[in-house]
Amino acid sequence: MRAVIQRVTHARVLVEGRVTGEIQAGLAVLIAVGREDSPETAASMAEKIVHLRIFNDEQGKMNRSLLDTSGAILAVSQFTLYGDARGQRRPSFLQAAPPDQGKAGYEEFVRALRALNVRVETGVFQAHMSLELVNDGPVTILLDSDKVF
Repeated sequence: MRAVIQRVTHARVLVEGRVTGEIQAGLAVLIAVGREDSPETAASMAEKIVHLRIFNDEQGKMNRSLLDTSGAILAVSQFTLYGDARGQRRPSFLQAAPPDQGKAGYEEFVRALRALNVRVETGVFQAHMSLELVNDGPVTILLDSDKVF
């Protein structure tokens, strides 16, 4: 799995002009499922994200997690995180999971977040979405379950 995590003061996702998910303070998480990912991968990624210490404490240091702040997550599926454009101008998406597997992995990720008592809002899998957010900091973190980066 790959994730782009952004600390936000507000975020929402729209499908065909309709808001499908919206949060105030918390994290906007773009998430992609890889071909080799399992339900354990989704649970591990969820655990890592909610415990990332990327929120400010009283001294202004990034020392608090999403759980410490009672923030929410806007989770949006984005298979293009597996785009590989190293050898050409048109990215290859061969490392991304096929749609059925991708949807199952995304849904498992959302379930794992909710099992950690996090409020989660979502986009719509395989839909054309518009994401609006205010990046707080800005703080943006990249995660890869295979630790590629």
